[in-house]
Amino acid sequence: MASLTIKDVCKAFGSVEVLKGINIDAVHGEFLVLVGPSGCGKSTLLNLIAGLESITSGEIRIGERVVNKVAPKDRDIAMVFQSYALYPNMTVRKNISFGLETRKVPKDEIEKVILKVAGILQIEDLLDRKPSQLSGGQRQRVAMGRAIARNPAVFLFDEPLSNLDAKLRVEMRTEIKKLHQRLDTTIVYVTHDQIEAMTLADRIAILKDGIVQQVGTPREVYETPANLFVASFIGSPAMNFIPASVVRSANEAAVILRNKAGKDFTVKISSGQEALSELIDGQELILGIRPEHASAGFVGRDDASLAHLDCEVNVVEPTGPDTLVYTTLNDREVVCRVHPDLAKRAGETMSLALDMSKALFFDPKTELRIAAR
Repeated sequence: MASLTIKDVCKAFGSVEVLKGINIDAVHGEFLVLVGPSGCGKSTLLNLIAGLESITSGEIRIGERVVNKVAPKDRDIAMVFQSYALYPNMTVRKNISFGLETRKVPKDEIEKVILKVAGILQIEDLLDRKPSQLSGGQRQRVAMGRAIARNPAVFLFDEPLSNLDAKLRVEMRTEIKKLHQRLDTTIVYVTHDQIEAMTLADRIAILKDGIVQQVGTPREVYETPANLFVASFIGSPAMNFIPASVVRSANEAAVILRNKAGKDFTVKISSGQEALSELIDGQELILGIRPEHASAGFVGRDDASLAHLDCEVNVVEPTGPDTLVYTTLNDREVVCRVHPDLAKRAGETMSLALDMSKALFFDPKTELRIAAR
């Protein structure tokens, strides 16, 4: 088990700068997820950690050792790929043991490792099969088993669940989480799926265009995103963004929200919000509100932080335990998560409540958060 330190790391392919000064630390035993849209640089960063690509500048440490010029086989890492990368002509047993054999580990010790790994991943009955005889989920377990057998300081996962169907992905996420709890080993996991990131990570590093936008726990990046990109990327359905302007009177601040029928509602900004003293009358901002904080009723609550609005329903999407209701505020589509019993039909008017104590505010020019809970 070891820590991982990425300091001022840059990577360029010719004149194209892919990573632009990355700084991330992962402590011993941490599950760190690198997440972001395609092309953000997350897989490139993983390849730099693995030694599959050379860094242009900066420093990568595994434990106390700088590994910039250390060969991949000598970095004490194990990597699990999206494509599984199993040897098709070898049995599961041989796939797991191959790396140990090349390192001249004694046969009796190899057999102990195989049985231990097979027990952890519940693949004891698959040891004599070949990859072609396995399902996608089973192949992924074998790929993880091969990595576990090496007992590395750091595990690297490169979108390992992308080739699985939706149900199996959920099951494998749970298995990977259990695996981390059993092994207590440092894991760096790359995905473009924010739900995967939220469910697996101790901390998440969110990348965009080769730049780290924010590093934090799942709760931190969800509740206090650093900017509009993080707020929009994390959460499903995504956060609502409503353009508005500030209205000040005495020591209070509010925003005006207009429904589809043209009726205006003065919505007070919660007194608990930070940086309200910096907001000036007429200032343009973006109000961010999560769908679960825009609902038809908050059980047991009737406090000043709830803003009540009458809105016409555009679209209704039942999801089972909740119903998503789409409406319009300030000419922007807004999605609200409501109890199925409270949802109206499309074209009808319903009373919605915004929990302004949970609202976030962003500067439309810099896209940075300017007020938070």
